[in-house]
Amino acid sequence: MTARFDQAPWAEAGIQTVRPGVHRVPLPLPNDGLHAVNVYLLEDLADSGIVMIDGGWAIPEARKALEEALAAIDRDLTDISHILVTHIHRDHYTQAVELRRLLGSRVYLGAGERPGLEMLDRLRSDQPVGSLRTLRAAGAGELADRIEAMDHGGYDPSVWEAPDRWLRAGALRFGDRELRVVPTPGHTKGHVVFLDEQRGLLFSGDHVLPHITPSIGFELAEPGGHPLADYLDSLRLMTRYADASLLPAHGPVADSAHTRVAELLAHHDDRLARSLAALGEDTLDAHAVARKLAWTRRAVPFGELTDFNQMLAVHETAAHLDVLVLRGQVTAAHDGGVYRYTRVR
Repeated sequence: MTARFDQAPWAEAGIQTVRPGVHRVPLPLPNDGLHAVNVYLLEDLADSGIVMIDGGWAIPEARKALEEALAAIDRDLTDISHILVTHIHRDHYTQAVELRRLLGSRVYLGAGERPGLEMLDRLRSDQPVGSLRTLRAAGAGELADRIEAMDHGGYDPSVWEAPDRWLRAGALRFGDRELRVVPTPGHTKGHVVFLDEQRGLLFSGDHVLPHITPSIGFELAEPGGHPLADYLDSLRLMTRYADASLLPAHGPVADSAHTRVAELLAHHDDRLARSLAALGEDTLDAHAVARKLAWTRRAVPFGELTDFNQMLAVHETAAHLDVLVLRGQVTAAHDGGVYRYTRVR
């Protein structure tokens, strides 16, 4: 073991063998509240190398941590033959592209991420353009201005190249083993999970996380559709498969994916009820509703959140209100560029 990235035990630098030939490696996310992102090294899927699930963020600290973890199992970077990425966010995708450039590894990504990646290439910006539009439509124009003025790290086209293969639902075969690709839109439009049915392992990316709920519909490019409704459907989809151990992108490994899915569904039922109660008898935009709710497990008032987390809170509130509209409990009217919601009486 080497130095810790933070005080979360699961994020301690090093390598954890989950099953023979299956290893969890947390890679650091400096200055990020998530602390680290788990990548997984599968030694016995490819005939001539390691299959890696998720790539990490293309920063020197992540590369160093990955190299040290590989050395602990008498491997090195050149053994990585395939990188299967759950979604397009930079802490999952960008190092995969960088490793391909260095090593010739093949990178796979869900086909649903293609429009976003292509739009990102046209925008040539790391600004969350779609999210800014969502904020303004939610009545949070001043917050959108503050987010827009932030330094988002700059756009580096070299780490946003297209994958070698766009993935759709179905089986990926590696020798005599296979992984099932399951599209799970919600966190992003093209999020996928990888299910090893033979060994009962679910590599869940950000779709099912053990300690937190993922942000919903946080896209680098255009928003659209109903991301929370999609997410809830994607959660229910997990219960159609046999239960499996949960191997998430953030947090420790857990014994039962189904148990956590049930908790997440119950959480969103509670948030839907709270959102409806916060709306009350008024006609309000999503920003106003978000300010009436408490946030995180510690019930933090909206005004005490950072601007970035306020953005996520407004996104989540708008998504819950939109589901209430779909369920016929709330109506929405578009007025002056802002959506305002009213409870159905």
